[in-house]
Amino acid sequence: MVAVWNEAILELGKSPLDGKWLDANIGGWLHRTFSHDRTYILNPRNEPVDATIDGIRAATGEFERIRPSLQSLIRGLRGDARSSHFGHAEHPVDDAYLTSGRAVHDAHLLELEGRPAAVSVMKFVSENDDVAQEPGNEFLLVSVRFLDGSFLGQLSQQNLIEGLRFSQVNEPGESEVCVPLTSDEGNLIGYFIWRPELPGTTILRVISPSIAVVCVLIIGVMTLLARSLRRSMAKLRKAIAELRASEAQAHHLAFHDILTGLPNRALFDASLDRALAGARPGEPLAILMLDLDRFKHVNDTLGHHAGDCVVQEFGQRLLGLLRGSDIIARLGGDEFAIVLTGIAGRDDVETICARILDAVRKPFDIAGRQAFVGVSIGVALAPDAGSERIDLMRKADIALYQAKAEGRDAYRIFTAVMDETVKMRSTIEEELRAALVTGNDLRLFYQPLVDVDGQSVIGLEALVRWYHPTRGMIAPNQFIPIAEEAGLISLLGEWVLHQACLASKRWPDLSIAVNLSPVQFRSGDLAQRLIGIVSETGADPRCIEFEITESLLLDDSDLSRSALKRLRQEGFKIALDDFGTGYSSLSYLRRFEVDKIKIDRSFVQHLGEQDESVAIVTAIVSLCRAMGLTVTAEGVETEDQKIFLSQTGCNEMQGFLFSRALPEEQIADLLSSSDNMLGAQGSAKPALSVSHSGKGIARAKKALA
Repeated sequence: MVAVWNEAILELGKSPLDGKWLDANIGGWLHRTFSHDRTYILNPRNEPVDATIDGIRAATGEFERIRPSLQSLIRGLRGDARSSHFGHAEHPVDDAYLTSGRAVHDAHLLELEGRPAAVSVMKFVSENDDVAQEPGNEFLLVSVRFLDGSFLGQLSQQNLIEGLRFSQVNEPGESEVCVPLTSDEGNLIGYFIWRPELPGTTILRVISPSIAVVCVLIIGVMTLLARSLRRSMAKLRKAIAELRASEAQAHHLAFHDILTGLPNRALFDASLDRALAGARPGEPLAILMLDLDRFKHVNDTLGHHAGDCVVQEFGQRLLGLLRGSDIIARLGGDEFAIVLTGIAGRDDVETICARILDAVRKPFDIAGRQAFVGVSIGVALAPDAGSERIDLMRKADIALYQAKAEGRDAYRIFTAVMDETVKMRSTIEEELRAALVTGNDLRLFYQPLVDVDGQSVIGLEALVRWYHPTRGMIAPNQFIPIAEEAGLISLLGEWVLHQACLASKRWPDLSIAVNLSPVQFRSGDLAQRLIGIVSETGADPRCIEFEITESLLLDDSDLSRSALKRLRQEGFKIALDDFGTGYSSLSYLRRFEVDKIKIDRSFVQHLGEQDESVAIVTAIVSLCRAMGLTVTAEGVETEDQKIFLSQTGCNEMQGFLFSRALPEEQIADLLSSSDNMLGAQGSAKPALSVSHSGKGIARAKKALA
C-alpha cells in the first residue's frame, strides 16, 4: 500500500513538503492509476497538508468542506471513543495488516456533498523497523471515489446495464428500475435507476442479482483497491530497492579505487576539503603524498600482477598503521595520499612517517617470491604551509620530489626553500625553451681525446654550455636533468648533434662523440631522426660516435636495442660511458654490441692510492681486449696515471692532463698551430685529431668547470 512505505514517512517528515513528489507518488498517482476523485493528506493534528482533486493539486482548505462528513470516521481510526466508528465490529481494519501489525485503514459508503461516495482513511505507517515512528503521530491518507460519475459509466459498461444513473429522489422514468442506496449507518443516500431490457420480468430476475453484486462491490471497492495498491507498491518498492542498490554500487565505484578499495582522488579531494573546512583555527593537519620506490622494477621482473599485489598489500599496511579518522586514498598507479587529523604537531607526523617507512621495508610475499620496495613521502603541514587543498597538495608533491631527489626511501616536510627551488626549476625550463628556439645562448665545447701514448689527439668530445644573458653560465648538472624531465632533451640533443656534425665537416680527420640520454630512446623514431640530421649536414656517420650509459642497458627495451642496432648498421660507433659504476654485465655487452668502453674517472683518479682501483681497471681492460672492444680512460690528471693506463693496455685517454674542454675557435687554433701541440699543459705535446668518444647530452653535466 502507498500508506505503508518508509519513503512516504520520510517525505512527510520534511518541511516544506515536496509537492512534486506527493503528486508523483500519492495524489496524482492514485488518480491516474485507480481513478480516485479526491485525495487528502492530514497531519497528526488532522490538519490538511495536501489535497488533490480530479488529479490536480488543490488548496488544502478544500478539505474543510467535507470534514464534518468524515470527522467520525477519522476519529474512529485515531482510536477516539467519541466516534461512532470506534470499535465497531462491522468496520474492522484489513485482516492482513492486522496480522502483520502494520497497515490500519477503514472504508465506508456515505453521502458526501449530496453525492454517494466510497471513502477510505488509512494511516501512513512504516513498512519495517528501519524508520522509527511514534504511535499516535501518524499522517492520514483520505481517498474519495464518487459513485455517480465515471464510476457509474464503468459499472454500466462492464455489466451491460443500460442508462444506469444516480438520483436523490425516487422518480424513475417509464420502464425504469429504481434501487435505493443507503449508507453504512442506514441513512438513505439516493437511488440507482436504469432501464432494464424487455421483456421485463425475466430480465429483471437476471439483472437483480447483478445489482446486488454491484452494491456489494461498491462497499468493498476501496478494500480491493487498497489490496491491489499494496501489491503494486510491493513491486514498486522492490524495484526501488534494486535501483538504490545499483546506485549505491555505482556511487562506490565512482569514488573508490577498484584494486585496493580505498577512496580515489575524487573522494580524497572532497574529504580533504571537509577536513580543512572543519578544522579549528590553528589546528594542525598533515597531508602526505606517497610514491613507491623501485615499483617499476617489480613490474618488470615479476609482472604487473605482482605489482598489483604490492599495491594492494601496501594499502592494507597503511590501513593497519593509521587511525580510523585518518583519510587514506590511492591516487593512481603506485601513488597514495594520506590526511592526518587530530595531531599534536610535527613530531606526530614524523613518528607516523617513520612507521610507514619501516612497514614498507618488510618484504612483500607474492606467490612464493619476495619483492622489496621502498616509499618516498612528501609532507605539507596546515596551516603552516597553507589552508587550501590545491596549494597543500602541490607543496606535499614538492616535498615528495625532494625526498626522491635526495635518495628516496625517506620523507621530507615542505619548507619555503623547496618552493623557491621548484620555481627556479620552472624558470630555468621556460628560459631553456626560449634558448632552444634561438640557439644563441647555447654553445658547444670540445674536450680532446688522446691516443695511448698521450701524444696525439684522436678525437673530440662535444659538451654543451649555456651562457644565460643575466645569470651567466648555468652548469649542465642544473639544466640537463630539467631538460630530461620537461621533455626538452630530444630537442637539445638534436641541436648538439647538428652542431657537432658541422664541426666534423670542418675537421674530417677527427671523430666527434655525442652522448644520448636514455630519455631520448623512449621515442620509437630516434634512430631515424639522428640519421636524418647527419645526412642533412653532410657529415660522415663513421666520424660520429654516440655515447650511452649503463642505465639504458638496464632497461633492456626492444626500442633501445633496435635503435642502437640501426645506428651501428649506418656506420656510427657506440660507446658505453662510465663503465663499472652501474649494473655492469657481460650479458648487456653481448646483447647491445657496443664498440667502446669508457672507464669511469672515479677508478682512474684513485690509481696508485687504492689497490681496488688498480684491480678494477686491469680487469676492465683485459675484458675489453678479450671482446675486441676499444678502451678509453676518463679523468686522467697525472703523468703516473697516464703511464699506468698505457702499460695496462688502454687505447685512448682523456682528462685535464691533456686539455680541458675548449670552445670551437680554440680547438681550431690548436689544430692549426704549426707544431700541433697542446699548450699550457706541461711537457706533453701530442698532435691533435678527433675522437668518437665524448660526453653526450645526458652526460653534459660532467663538463669541466
